[in-house]
Amino acid sequence: MSAVSSKLRTADVKTSPSGLEIKPVYRAGDEGHAELGEPGQFPYTRGVQPSMYRGRLWTMRQYAGFGTAAESNTRYKMLLEAGQTGLSVAFDLPTQMGIDSDAPRALGEVGRVGVAIDTVEDMHTLFDGISLDKVSTSMTINATGSTLLAMYIVVAEERGISRSSLSGTIQNDILKEYIARGTYVYPPVPSLALVAETFRFCATEVPNWNPISISGYHIREAGATAVQELAFTFANTIEYVQRAIAAGLAVDEFAPRLSFFFACHNDLFEEVAKFRAARRIYAHLMRERFGASDASCRLRFHTQTGGVTLTAQQPLNNVVRVTVQALAAALGGTQSLHTNGYDEALALPTAEAATLALRTQQIVAFESGVAQTVDPLAGSFYVEALTTELETRALALMEQVEALGGSASAIEKGFFQDEIARSAYEYQLRVEAGDTVIVGVNRFGDGQDPPVIAAPDFSALGRGQVAQLTRVKAARDGQVLTGALNAIREAAVLYAAEQADHAQVALMPLIIDAVRARASVGEISDTFAAVWGGYRPK
Repeated sequence: MSAVSSKLRTADVKTSPSGLEIKPVYRAGDEGHAELGEPGQFPYTRGVQPSMYRGRLWTMRQYAGFGTAAESNTRYKMLLEAGQTGLSVAFDLPTQMGIDSDAPRALGEVGRVGVAIDTVEDMHTLFDGISLDKVSTSMTINATGSTLLAMYIVVAEERGISRSSLSGTIQNDILKEYIARGTYVYPPVPSLALVAETFRFCATEVPNWNPISISGYHIREAGATAVQELAFTFANTIEYVQRAIAAGLAVDEFAPRLSFFFACHNDLFEEVAKFRAARRIYAHLMRERFGASDASCRLRFHTQTGGVTLTAQQPLNNVVRVTVQALAAALGGTQSLHTNGYDEALALPTAEAATLALRTQQIVAFESGVAQTVDPLAGSFYVEALTTELETRALALMEQVEALGGSASAIEKGFFQDEIARSAYEYQLRVEAGDTVIVGVNRFGDGQDPPVIAAPDFSALGRGQVAQLTRVKAARDGQVLTGALNAIREAAVLYAAEQADHAQVALMPLIIDAVRARASVGEISDTFAAVWGGYRPK
């Protein structure tokens, strides 16, 4: 044995961020069961399309939205002109939680972390001058997702654009709100029924629309490891698929339009392996548990670079972090990608930072060579071993969720929340001990305070939004509005009692009627809440 080999064998044990032991060197046989197959073929380890980026690049879908609809519209047009290929809408917290801008609970939050949308008139302004039949739009909205989808449809309708020509995604993933993010409104049972209703509606009325984006991203941002991100995302997937089937849908009616949303953090190889493992887990899950066709076994996902990995200290370092993460997403075979701005740990991204984030994707796509061949890291002893280990550990954790009765039951018992809190605490201990290095924070600091970025005048912004909402409310037909909201209330009663036949009591058309009548997000949300109540964690 050479001196070099001896040193490698006795090197200190290293671990990945998820706690996977990393050997000093990997050799043939270390990779476990390398279930590779061909790109575009089951189990899709190497990608969901045979040609992947040689045929078509991932969609560059920058997440944006702030202040008023008019301000966000300006940013969207700037990004589209800079080469962005899809839109992604960030909504403010009141919109996400079904609270109108004129409500006391919205004070100070209007337009702060996303765009304020109260009525369909705001949605018209948001997409002014943008052809909805030529661009795909993703909307990060959950508890009020059905209402925002209805608004998008009504905007198209009032412009003479057919539903069948619309393409995009609503996040609509309410389970992860109970687990990690907190923008829930109603209890789980009626919330899941509403999710199943959007599945049914989209399958029949908006065939090119993804009715859900099952999100591991926010689970990871809350402190989960890559293993937990995989396991909890697919545990939630099982719950959604079961609910849709129970509502009368055949799996192949809706599953081809299921989409997913993952985070991408700094460990290049673990992240690549995570995406490859995700495709394999999902393919086997859908075929073996639900009897789905191959078209329903393809995992299609959006990726966002890690928000929690950004630092306020030495913020330009974030450009490098985002580049590594974007490269990992591309090597892992993502279908669309958002790259964060370097200044997002300080404030909403400036126009300069947003443009540079897009340029980062474009450089990776057109200059790095990553798109030249499919799954460039396939066959790497290291990457294949990581892929297998992540898959094995995620499946074991999914079994624990199943033993608790599935995701909805595990949420009520606090299992997800406790597991994520433990992982987040352990990570923070490693950072504080210096075992996990964050350049510019716990090593290589310069002692300088983070720069200050001027924030908008949110008070003035809120007053303007309230004035716009007041004008819309004053111009409505009160009788039509009341009738539309009453129809929603009557249907909600059946859904609460789990007596609704989705084919006979379809909620989405009723929500669309209310949106046409210029009902606000808050009014529709309050109508549901009056019947279903609000959710309070135990």
